[in-house]
Amino acid sequence: MTNKKIISVILGIMCLALTLGIVVQIRTIKSTNSTIGQNQEANDLRDEILRYKERYDNKFKELETAEKELEQEREKATQNDTELKEAQQKITEGNKITGMTEVTGPGVIITLSDGKGVATSTLNPSQLIVHDLDVLSVVNELINAGAEAISINDQRWVLTTAISCRGNTIDINGERIGAPFTIKAIGLPEYLAGLERVGGYLEYMKQDGVGVKLEKSNSITIPKYSGVINFEYLQNVEE
Repeated sequence: MTNKKIISVILGIMCLALTLGIVVQIRTIKSTNSTIGQNQEANDLRDEILRYKERYDNKFKELETAEKELEQEREKATQNDTELKEAQQKITEGNKITGMTEVTGPGVIITLSDGKGVATSTLNPSQLIVHDLDVLSVVNELINAGAEAISINDQRWVLTTAISCRGNTIDINGERIGAPFTIKAIGLPEYLAGLERVGGYLEYMKQDGVGVKLEKSNSITIPKYSGVINFEYLQNVEE
């Protein structure tokens, strides 16, 4: 092989190697730019969510402040008017019943958590999970036992509250909530604690392997309902 041919082969190999190097570099740059772009989009989305949350928190604080000011004005307006004072008392009592005000009193705190047992041929893994039906059944038993106010993970239970399954979480008042579920109820503690009776739903859940804990308390605070209650079909009866 002549020197010219040897030089040509060497140059060809060098050109090929250079071309491959350039291709690899271009792909690396594109991949890096793509990753940077994705990270930037994720950061932008997170910042936007944080901004909306901050606006929501600020508006909620403004609403609470406005409600306190309105309550103060109502108290001033009813100081020297017996009829207005009675009307104000009815509004206050109505807000307690409908869940539109924060309340406190004695009662029980029930905590439901997913079981930690191991699924076997005789144990369905679904039995170890707290479902929407479980939460609803406990709430119904509390109501039957005389509970005057109930919350689930600080979501106030009201007449229009919906409890529904959403994958591995539960929707309560439109909020997605995951286990463990802390159910607070205000009422006579001795009656409410009767949920642990033999044959009751709490015992049934324990048998399935679900974590159940019931505590009595002399001071429980349940927040007000933060949503809006709309009655589309309910109307007053004209006398």
